[in-house]
Amino acid sequence: MEQGNPQKRNRLFIVLSGIFITNAILAELVGVKLFSLENTLGFEFEPIRIFDATPLGLNFTAGVILWPFVFISTDIINEYFGHKGVRIISILAAALISYAFLLLFVVTQLAPSDYWVSLYATTPAGTPFDINYAFSLIFTQGLAIIVASLTAFLIGQLVDVYVFHEIRKRTGDKHIWLRATGSTLVSQLIDSFVVLFLAFYLFKDPAHRWSWPFLLSVGLLNYCYKFFAAIVLTPVLYIAHFFIDKYLEIKK
Repeated sequence: MEQGNPQKRNRLFIVLSGIFITNAILAELVGVKLFSLENTLGFEFEPIRIFDATPLGLNFTAGVILWPFVFISTDIINEYFGHKGVRIISILAAALISYAFLLLFVVTQLAPSDYWVSLYATTPAGTPFDINYAFSLIFTQGLAIIVASLTAFLIGQLVDVYVFHEIRKRTGDKHIWLRATGSTLVSQLIDSFVVLFLAFYLFKDPAHRWSWPFLLSVGLLNYCYKFFAAIVLTPVLYIAHFFIDKYLEIKK
């Protein structure tokens, strides 16, 4: 592929890196919330039973809303800046996520202001409410979950880059959808199960470990969502390529 305007390429890399890192950090921060897809959309859904595990509803972490944007920006950076570009922003993102969690941990150790606590001492319904406890509960996660999430993130990025370039070797500059969507589907298959295995099995004491049927069920359900999101967002890649090629003054 023609490289295009060097100065504009530098600007593009900065913008794409910003989009990637911002969404990666936000996905980690909001991922503590679980939401019900069927209740959000207002429809009833029969719980799914997979591998003889506990029936599962369409419940996901809020982070899944943001991860598709991470996938797209990864594929675009891969396309225009290669594996080195993706490696740089992946390591930087992991470092900044770690920094964010470290700072959040430090902040939660600060003694709360009496005024702040009293200001939100009750809910609108009059129920007692401890805002400092809620703040700490939301913005801090178990160390095992943080380590598992970062490990899965880095493994997923490395797999994504490898698969992307293996497909490109065989197809050249054709079939953008195949290398972009294909690499995402493979990397997220691994990511979906690595994070659950580490956080809820390997790093858990035996008494609180998830059973294998339940772990596989949750992982498969999450992967199905990511699979669907990757397919639906494929046209966005073509739109992005069109405007980026014009911006970089690439002639084909």
